[in-house]
Formats: sequence, C-alpha cells, structure tokens
Amino acid sequence: MLASAELEGRRVVGEEETFKVTDRRRRADDDEPAAPAASRPGPEPAAPPPPPPPAPLRSGGGEPGPLPGADALDLQGLLVMFASSALIGLGAAPDPMTGEQRIDLDQAQEAIETLLLLRAKTEGNRTEAESRLLEEILYDLQMRFVRMAQGGGPAPR
Repeated sequence: MLASAELEGRRVVGEEETFKVTDRRRRADDDEPAAPAASRPGPEPAAPPPPPPPAPLRSGGGEPGPLPGADALDLQGLLVMFASSALIGLGAAPDPMTGEQRIDLDQAQEAIETLLLLRAKTEGNRTEAESRLLEEILYDLQMRFVRMAQGGGPAPR
C-alpha cells in the first residue's frame, strides 16, 4: 500500500492521514498554455508591497529622517547596538522588552567580545571617528564588566 501511495504523489502519515503534493510551477519550456485563473483551486493571495526601509535616527532628537552620509553611520550604529546590549546585560539600562533592569554577565560578555572581534576585523578600515567611538565604548564596557564581575553594583550613570 505504501509503495502505490508514494507513486501517486501521496504520502501516508499514520493510518488515516494522507496529503498530496502537486507541483503547480510553470516552466518556460512547457508547451501547454497556462491554465485559466478560474480553473485554479482557490484564489491566489496578492503579495503585499514591501515596506519602505526605515530612516536612520538622528542622534540628537531621536526623530527619524534621512541623514547626510547615512552609509558612514552603519558601523557606528552597529557598535552602539552591541554596546546597548552589553549595558542591558550589566544592568545599566532597562531591557527594552520588559522594562526591567537585570544583570546577565554572559550577555554582556558576549556583546563585549563581539565588539572586540569587530575591532580586530575592521582594523585599518575604520574612520578616525569610528575608531575613537569603538575604543571609548570598549573601555567603558570593560570597566563596568570588571566592576560587576568583582561583586560591585552597577556603575553610576
């Protein structure tokens, strides 16, 4: 029974359930004309238009809007993202999902190690501002991490 069911394009799942897979894709080399839309089973859902890309945030006011040289801010935004993750893990910033401050040294350590990896992998390819930002972030996060790992409380803001 199983061999004949598989030959028909059906697969037996348990004793009672079956399903059939039918390939309805068209090939460019098919000689048959496409079946009319009315004879197809069920309507085809229309694909929603893709959402517009988000505009980068302005560092001062927090208002979205295009910035001149937005491509240059990509690495800085990535560095700030990992720094934020580390600060959340160190209990210096609230978790954006729960609003609670918690200490998760493993999360903080992973974020700091990722920043160290980015420093090594982008050596010679960063601007002066990106290098300065990265070094300041790493120094601050490493000092906070050591203070927390030694049993101290969160650093003053």
